[in-house]
This record gives sequence, structure tokens and C-alpha cells, in this order.
Amino acid sequence: MRQAGETGNSLKMVFRNHPENERIVRTTAAVFVSILDPTLEEISDFKTAVSEAVTNAIIHAYPETGGDIEAYFKRENKKITVIITDYGVGIKDVKKSMQPLYTTLHTQERSGMGFTFMEAFSDEITVKSEPGKGTTVKLIKTMGKGEECGEDL
Repeated sequence: MRQAGETGNSLKMVFRNHPENERIVRTTAAVFVSILDPTLEEISDFKTAVSEAVTNAIIHAYPETGGDIEAYFKRENKKITVIITDYGVGIKDVKKSMQPLYTTLHTQERSGMGFTFMEAFSDEITVKSEPGKGTTVKLIKTMGKGEECGEDL
């Protein structure tokens, strides 16, 4: 049971790097923030940022094998933190990979805009990666024009 004045919540998901799971995580993200009474634009922007982070992990983390990806959602008042973590191949040069139009998959229809969209639709983005050990993308977004929420649904 929620204590008086408590307005936070968290959720952790672990899923395989199957493309269909991106839709599940994107929908979960929208539901998770819906209690804050965000605008449709805020929900759309948030879903796009989360979708790009998850899609990057699905496509890039395990090019030869399948693997697990974690999505962690945390809500504190109107601040949402999303952390997407994989334990795949990692990123050799994070700064370079965050440049618009940069992609390592030239043989596929990839635009190289994933990190650019994450930056555009989040208030803050942090990317940590180590080759051979995986990547963590942290997105922070403050949203919701409704009243502070303290009730369970």
C-alpha cells in the first residue's frame, strides 16, 4: 500500500531482443506515464525516445546471437527515468555513434538518427558502453500537466 505523500513507482522488464518486444515496451512506457496526465504530444515524444533506445538494443547489441535487454522505468513525481540495458557487443565510440546519420549497419535501411531522436524527445540522455560488455542508455523526461499524483489506480 502506498504511503501518504509518496508519488513514485518503478517497473523492470527483461525481454529477448525480438523486434516485436519493442512494441510491448513502447506501450508499457505510455501506460507507465499515463498516471501523470501527460498531453498526447508528451506521450508520443516519450514513446518515441523509449522506442529508439529499445530498437537500438534489439538491432545492434546481439548481431550474431539472441540476448536479453532490460527496461527499467522509475517515476518520481513528474520526473520519469528510463534505463535500457543490454549485455551485447557494446559501442566502440559512443560520441561518434551519437552523431546524426552515423550508422554501423550500412547494408540495412538504418537512418542513423536513433540517438538524435532520443536527445530531441528527452530532457536528458546518458549513454555508457563498453565493447564486449554492453550498453546502457538512460533517458530522463519531466512531464504531465495534471495534478501531482498520490493515488493508486
